[in-house]
Amino acid sequence: MFIDEAEIKVKGGHGGSGRVAFFRNRRGASGGNGGNGGDVWVMATSNVTHLKAFVEVNKFIGENGEQGGQNKRSGLNGKELILKVPIGTTIIDVSTKEEATISEDGSRVLLCRGGAGGQGNVAFKSSTNRTPKYAEPGEEGEERKIKLILKLIANFGLIGLPNAGKSSLLNKLTAANVRTANYPFTTLEPNLGVYEGKIIADVPGLIEGASIGRGLGIKFLKHIEKVDLILHCISVESKDILGDYNTVINELKSYNEKLLQKKSIILLTKIDLVGEKEIKKKGDELRTLKTRILEISIYNENSLKQLKSIISKV
Repeated sequence: MFIDEAEIKVKGGHGGSGRVAFFRNRRGASGGNGGNGGDVWVMATSNVTHLKAFVEVNKFIGENGEQGGQNKRSGLNGKELILKVPIGTTIIDVSTKEEATISEDGSRVLLCRGGAGGQGNVAFKSSTNRTPKYAEPGEEGEERKIKLILKLIANFGLIGLPNAGKSSLLNKLTAANVRTANYPFTTLEPNLGVYEGKIIADVPGLIEGASIGRGLGIKFLKHIEKVDLILHCISVESKDILGDYNTVINELKSYNEKLLQKKSIILLTKIDLVGEKEIKKKGDELRTLKTRILEISIYNENSLKQLKSIISKV
């Protein structure tokens, strides 16, 4: 299952306590300081594609620092904990609403600092008290509740109503091998493919009311926000070409009006299923929208070549 949102609790490791210890025959304090607790980081990596791991386990704690030792030896610091997330993950502090997005492989963000280690009794030795019998406890690590939201980083987004031919087109252009069939919601999660180093995302079908939670669309609308070009697929078999177009556009607008400012092309799909007269009729209707139209079929090599040319130039 594709998981693109998760809420977790994170806490830095507890600092180790200082030690109360003495040299032989109590000739002075010798207790060392405790080690610092381990910090908790989040790091982007191309080896992770979803957030499922953070649903299965939702609390993460850095390693505790060790207690100070005898003979002024400090305890070891706790190891830092690194949570690996997909590139493009946004991290939001649930309390403060601060957020950060990590978009580069290997980049990371500090979530919680570990607690400081306590001082051992050697730190409290003085000329008047050579054998103090107390040491500091270690400090608690920072604790936060974090929301993780993944927005796919793709160059192109294939959108449209169910059965608009998006998955078949993705399969033809790339080696995505997405399952296809002629019924609604064949695509239950976003699928990605790569063509000439550029990522194409097949976003699950939108329906009327998607932006307020109907169907699958609301869950995946956020994955269109970062694409460079929207490829709006509309089947030539549609009984209401403009109605289909407006349904999807209205959902994009309701979700985030900025999506309408993105560059887009309308792909009139499945043209192998009807005659030239029908293709021209539907194409003429779409051309009233003053948006670039490309009539296409996965069985028409010339139309595919045109689309590939567009992708290559973006």
